[in-house]
Amino acid sequence: MKKHQIKQMNSEQVEKKLFELRKELLRLNSQRASGTNIENPGAVKSIRKDIARMLTLKNNSLREVINKQ
Repeated sequence: MKKHQIKQMNSEQVEKKLFELRKELLRLNSQRASGTNIENPGAVKSIRKDIARMLTLKNNSLREVINKQ
C-alpha cells in the first residue's frame, strides 16, 4: 500500500484496514510459529511496513491537529 493511497482514506477506513492487516499478520505469525510453511514469506515484511506507514501518517495528522490548537 502506497503513501498516497493511505492519505486518500478517511480515519474510519484507516482503522478498518489496520485491523485487517494486524489480523493477517497474526495469522501469518501463528503459521510460522506452528512450523507450517507460509505461502509468501515476504508478505510478513510488507504487512509490517504497511502497518507502520499507516500509523506514521495517522500520528502525523494527529500532531498537526494538536499543534493547530
